[in-house]
Amino acid sequence: MSGVGSPESVVNNFTGKRVVVIASSWHTEIMDGLIAGAVKVIESAGVVAEIHRVPGAFELPLGASIAAKSGADAVVALGVVIRGGTPHFDYVCSAATDGLTTVALETGVPIGFGLLTCDNEQQALDRAGLANSNEDKGAEAAAAAMNMVSVLKSISSI
Repeated sequence: MSGVGSPESVVNNFTGKRVVVIASSWHTEIMDGLIAGAVKVIESAGVVAEIHRVPGAFELPLGASIAAKSGADAVVALGVVIRGGTPHFDYVCSAATDGLTTVALETGVPIGFGLLTCDNEQQALDRAGLANSNEDKGAEAAAAAMNMVSVLKSISSI
């Protein structure tokens, strides 16, 4: 099971910061869990989560780009792609991953990577932060993006 050895992640007070969640619309139950996990972490840091839905994982980079360029301090990208019988899975996963990486590098805004790329629905459910899930990748993605804000501030003040 992935997640073994993951670090404890505590998000400090984020009051006054803007955190935008860009979430795909496919796989409602899984997405609801991912979003709830992200919102829990964001709100625990004193911020109201700003949530915007996009049609699917392929659209995550454009949504993240607009959020980053419109003043977000951190962006959390959430989605799920489940492998099917065609290469479509590979193209969507690659495009979304490469696109989100490009957004982060071009804007300097941390992007929390909460895109589940699973072989089957059960793997996604196990990571969605639901009552029976083993992991909460939505929470992890939010914490990573928000913690990177502090890391980048520390690096840039050297």
